[in-house]
Amino acid sequence: MFKIQKFQKLTIWAVLGLLTSWIVSCSTGNVNTNTKQAAPGVATVEFWTMQLQPQFTDYFQSLIATFESENSGIKVNWVDVPWAAMENKILTAVSAKTPPDVVNLNPDFASQLAGRNAWLDLDTEVPNEVRSSYLPNIWKASTLNGKSFGVPWYLTTRLTIYNTDLLKQAGISKIPSTYAELAQVAQQIKDKTGKYAFFVTFAPQDSGEVLQSFVQMGVTLVDTEGKAAFNSPQGKAAFQYWVDLYKRGLLPREVLTQGHRHAIDLYQAGETAFLASGPEFLKSIANNAPKIAQASAIAPQLTGDTGKKNVAVMNIVVPRDSKQPEAAVKFALFLTNDQNQLAFAKAANVLPSTVKALSDSYFKDLPDTASTVEKARVVSAKQLQQAEVLTPPLKDIKKLQKAIYENLQAAMLGQKTVDKAVEDAEQEWNSR
Repeated sequence: MFKIQKFQKLTIWAVLGLLTSWIVSCSTGNVNTNTKQAAPGVATVEFWTMQLQPQFTDYFQSLIATFESENSGIKVNWVDVPWAAMENKILTAVSAKTPPDVVNLNPDFASQLAGRNAWLDLDTEVPNEVRSSYLPNIWKASTLNGKSFGVPWYLTTRLTIYNTDLLKQAGISKIPSTYAELAQVAQQIKDKTGKYAFFVTFAPQDSGEVLQSFVQMGVTLVDTEGKAAFNSPQGKAAFQYWVDLYKRGLLPREVLTQGHRHAIDLYQAGETAFLASGPEFLKSIANNAPKIAQASAIAPQLTGDTGKKNVAVMNIVVPRDSKQPEAAVKFALFLTNDQNQLAFAKAANVLPSTVKALSDSYFKDLPDTASTVEKARVVSAKQLQQAEVLTPPLKDIKKLQKAIYENLQAAMLGQKTVDKAVEDAEQEWNSR
């Protein structure tokens, strides 16, 4: 999932996947509109975003004005919805068959409504040559049962932010690139400094990072019929990995109760050596903990034997009950085309989801005096070549996460063996 935080520029909570996935943010408490009266015979497209005013008001007003000038028969009304209100608001609108025409969501939540046939089937609306302009792995994030329900918009990938001072104290010169290597240095950091290598949450409704780590370690979460597939040697090994770290005292006890926000707090306090998060947090760290920021550097995202890396995706959907489906699709594709994605990525410090926009020199070239933030942008962009949404597009993905996390916690606390925890998680998911 994604969450909201206010920074000077766009900030993305990468409950990286977070997000979980996490999403672009600003702070505004009420629904804001950019309402216009359309002339008779003009199609009006209602476009909802999540908490992008006021930081991006000028950007969207300019984009909409350009679109309307190129499509004289279409007017766009922009409605900006607070993040916390979006799910209930769109659920109510869809249920009442009075939805907006274009909506900014994320694949996890959008797939829940895709399972209810709420969105327009874009396979019949988007030409193949247009679809091929988007990164193939990213397009797949907005598909369910082989059908495309959304168009990719902006992206973030998780990075490893690390404290060079702490690693120097621990005598570590090589930055871990895999979970196996992380486990090795975690003991050394604890022995030499008394601090933890990192924090990751096992709170069932928070970050999906641990669930994503299973896939990176080679675990298949569900089979083609949606049944549990993680009761396997790879699945048991992934369970055992996290259980061992906890029982060896290499994870803070609060990993069972605190969310991803606690990981950021601990890193900023100098209590952990590594932070798995988005590059956007480098600016937050600089503001909140200047000394930690000065000692911070970045490395690619941790992964497993598969080499897979996770990406958090925001997408655009068109409700099936849109009164203007043709105009809505046209605007959705305009919003996410190469030129507009590149402009928004630069303004918001995110990554684009089209091949051409991502190939821009902005995501490749660095000056000799590049800042850590600039380096993070290039590393993030490079990761997209291997990145994909690691968790399957299931309408009940949070129930799968809950079943695994709760049973994993039981094994970590010694209440169940690893084998029993895996079996119980499997049974809970299959009998949902």
